[in-house]
Amino acid sequence: MKKINFVITLLLVSLLTTSVFAGGGSRNGTAGAAQLLIPVGARGIAMSGSSLVGSSGVEAIYWNPANLARGEQATNVMFTHMNYIADIGVEYGAVSTNLEGFGALGFSIKSLNVGSIPVTTVQSPDGTGQTFAPQFMTLGLTYSRLLSDRIAVGFTANLISEKIELVSTTGFAFNVGISYSNLGNVDGLNFAVVLKNLGPQMKYDGSGLLIRADAASLNRPTQLYKIEAAGFELPSTLEIGLGYKYNLNSSNALMVNGVFQNSNFYGDEYKLGLEYAFNNLLYVRGGYMFLPELQKDDNIYGLTAGFGINYDLGGVNLKFDYAFRDTKFFDDNHVFSVMFGF
Repeated sequence: MKKINFVITLLLVSLLTTSVFAGGGSRNGTAGAAQLLIPVGARGIAMSGSSLVGSSGVEAIYWNPANLARGEQATNVMFTHMNYIADIGVEYGAVSTNLEGFGALGFSIKSLNVGSIPVTTVQSPDGTGQTFAPQFMTLGLTYSRLLSDRIAVGFTANLISEKIELVSTTGFAFNVGISYSNLGNVDGLNFAVVLKNLGPQMKYDGSGLLIRADAASLNRPTQLYKIEAAGFELPSTLEIGLGYKYNLNSSNALMVNGVFQNSNFYGDEYKLGLEYAFNNLLYVRGGYMFLPELQKDDNIYGLTAGFGINYDLGGVNLKFDYAFRDTKFFDDNHVFSVMFGF
């Protein structure tokens, strides 16, 4: 009974959060720390981000921390690389372990490789000859536990670090998720709710905000004045997902996922994902995201697709996944992921 009450409470909180986010339409585009929104993992991206109900183990850390405890192996390691927009590279690594009687623990790190940017000043608008490299990194610690054979809960604490030349900021963001398998006693019907990027405002600071004021004509010494940067909200989201996995026969299975996402910075999103599995060895995936409240050109992403290979090598489970995401105005995204299970 306590577990059922817990689930009901979390669902009520989710509905209330939806109302809060829905009231913030005038704040669209005002959130910062956008690196938190860059997805990781080829499988989830190939299914257009609908994996909060179908993911498990180490790959679930980003999509739904509750499903970390549903991993089949005791220890998992994951590496992924994405060719993002504007020649930005996204690198991600994670490791997880299941501890009997305690739950599952996971650690993750994500970094952006933006490259070098020329330094320009008021005196040298065409560049000084120097360059700088922005640094964006997120470190995460995840805990997940099965409350029963159907209910799992999870929590992630993220440390966010951003540095651009002489200014930087550090903040914290928290994700919480719940998943329920075999909903309504229907085998393969899964439900999940995830709240992401909850936390206090972030604010840039550093010597780059200092302005030198030279008042030599007034016989005053040179003084430094500091520009006070405005704080910004984290890009908080609420996602509710429903998925169904149907075994066509002993060798073929089909999974269909649907996700609704509400946020404090953008219009509502609807995500659909599909995965076909053959003999638990080969996978073919596809997906699409709808943004009905926005103009067609406001969504730069189109269809997603990908494939995966799952193979056991003498007690070591090896998975390789690839994803393609159609992108307007920029080069298309390509994502590669490798996972090892022991």
